[in-house]
Amino acid sequence: MTITLNRIDAVNATITIDIVKEDYASEVEKRIKNLRKTTIIPGFRKGMAPLFRIRQIYEKPILVEELDKLVGNQLNAYIQEENLNLLGNPLPSDDEQQTDLDKENYSFIFDVGLMPQIEIKLSKKDKVPYYSIEVSDEVIDKQINEFKISYGSYENAAETEEKDVVKGALTELDENDEPKPDGLRHEEAVLMPEYIKNEEEKAKLLGAKMDTAIVFNPHKAYEGNTTEISSFLNINKDEVENYTGNFSLKIKEILRHKNAEINQELFDKVFEPGTVTTEEAFREKIKEAVVKGLIPNCNARFLIDACKYIEKKVGELKFPETFLKRQLQTVSPSEDTQETVEAEIPKIIEQLKSQLIKDRLAKDYKIEIEEADILNTAKHVAREQFARYGFGNVSEDILKNYIKDMLNKEETVRFLVNMSMDEKLIDLLKEQFTLETKTITWEEFTNLNR
Repeated sequence: MTITLNRIDAVNATITIDIVKEDYASEVEKRIKNLRKTTIIPGFRKGMAPLFRIRQIYEKPILVEELDKLVGNQLNAYIQEENLNLLGNPLPSDDEQQTDLDKENYSFIFDVGLMPQIEIKLSKKDKVPYYSIEVSDEVIDKQINEFKISYGSYENAAETEEKDVVKGALTELDENDEPKPDGLRHEEAVLMPEYIKNEEEKAKLLGAKMDTAIVFNPHKAYEGNTTEISSFLNINKDEVENYTGNFSLKIKEILRHKNAEINQELFDKVFEPGTVTTEEAFREKIKEAVVKGLIPNCNARFLIDACKYIEKKVGELKFPETFLKRQLQTVSPSEDTQETVEAEIPKIIEQLKSQLIKDRLAKDYKIEIEEADILNTAKHVAREQFARYGFGNVSEDILKNYIKDMLNKEETVRFLVNMSMDEKLIDLLKEQFTLETKTITWEEFTNLNR
């Protein structure tokens, strides 16, 4: 067996695998003889069929399997041994002729796409912008309002307003708006008038008082939305079509949200108890938290700008576009039309450029991701997710279990590895470049990413 790499250009090549009879014959013969022991052919007892008959029936299918296995193993081994940095997987070449199984020697040709080779040299002479986002009073006011809502409470009300939560007992009615003897009952129904789409049905609820019963039509109220209706009626989605008539709702409770007041109780709920004692200190602490929370956004933008700068510095990067189009069509042939492929390729190439630069930097500066890096990143991500839902002080036990679940998901682990690598690259590039710090508004920052 011989394997040959033919470089067409810097990013396109073919790999040819030439196989002779000696490479596969013994394995094929071994499988045929083993098959004879277990195969039953009409007219012969088990294991007694003539060997030539077994060959007639099974030799070519076995040969195909063995060639496929042999080529796959040797191709993968060659790629690893030669340390080829490929884009995607090798594809059977269009130039390869159909395999004639009556021959003894075979040639298999594969098209491969190669990552372009680059060299990156960085110094303090290289200047890249680093954007710092200005935190205005409006931003702080907005955050305070969100805290007031998040840490607010519910109080009982006498009659219903649009944003109230209404709880009651639900009874299905007949065509005369009388309770159906065997109709649907739901004692713990909950709704918010705000989310009722039909204005006529919503109006029936507004101003409704405690301990009164109103007649309305859930199917009309939610305009046939099966998810909302099934949730409200406490039934399966496939049952919704059976309940298009009126219902009676006996109101048991009306709850109205009341925002939290700006006082010591709120300070202690948002931050470590006792660390903030005045509204002025509260605003300052929020500003610090917002600034800290925006650092990942600023760093991510910096990494984008740094990669673009490096790309411009190293010169034009060429990629095997034709090969990439074939690769994309192979991955999802039924979904990707030619027009879709043409539209996606420029985006894919931009992603590849960025990844190529990151991989090169990681290799040149010997950056590796260890288990401790992944764990630290997972902790950071978990704390951010809890904070986003208003849980600023999560116990270590809850955090530990949450992280354990995160690390059980392969896709999440890949995300954490990439995130950890990006963080290390950001630290590296901040040291290598001269940063041109620019303070801009959030709106201006958002426009940078469009």
